[in-house]
Amino acid sequence: MKKTLLCLMLVAFGTYNASAQSCTPGVNFQDSSFGVWPDTTQNLPWATANVAYSTDLNFKVPSTVTVDLDPSGQFVGSAIQSFTVTNVAGLPAGYNYVCNNNCTYNGGANGCANVYGISGVNGTYPITIEIDATVLIVLFPGLPPTPVTQPASFGGYKIIIGTAGIIEGIIAPLTIHPNPSNGIINIKGITESMNASAVSISNLEGKVISQKQLNGSTTCSFDLTGINAGIYFASVSYEGGIENIKFIVE
Repeated sequence: MKKTLLCLMLVAFGTYNASAQSCTPGVNFQDSSFGVWPDTTQNLPWATANVAYSTDLNFKVPSTVTVDLDPSGQFVGSAIQSFTVTNVAGLPAGYNYVCNNNCTYNGGANGCANVYGISGVNGTYPITIEIDATVLIVLFPGLPPTPVTQPASFGGYKIIIGTAGIIEGIIAPLTIHPNPSNGIINIKGITESMNASAVSISNLEGKVISQKQLNGSTTCSFDLTGINAGIYFASVSYEGGIENIKFIVE
């Protein structure tokens, strides 16, 4: 699955200790195309209240602007000089982050980041990544490229802090089968301990096109036959918040 520039700026998590971890970019990602591992579909691991939390994220920056990054096509082919992560907003109190290379990376570079800390406050914390991105742009024909730096902010990841009992009840991630689909989908992974109340289906514009109340059920399916082909999201509302799952209708 192709990643967007959003993915290249995101920071992820795991469970080790309360101090910042040094990280080294994974060698298994050096020959990869640009992307981030894990991505927002996998999302962030759960955290347990009052237990140390830490993990590494691996990512690779594209060398040039692609259509994926600039659907307008205005800057496609322009060299990406660098980007700098300037802030990770929305982290739970007691959490912080650290990157290798002082959080600044050249186009085409591999990098990694670590988020760590301890928090005793249960809840769902949406994460916003704030960055400065520098792209080399030819402003006038015949002149050398000019570095243009733009601030940007992105969402997509979240961290959920809960009790050990709640977390143990959601070991397997929520998934949709089949994906891609012809319109018939089944949502897998809902557990009794989630206390899930409803599932809604929305399009990329956020318009809800179908919704079901679960009433304690752990099974859910939708017949979306006849809707336009494209990307959709299933949103499962449960005790810990809302879990979004992306799927494709062909």
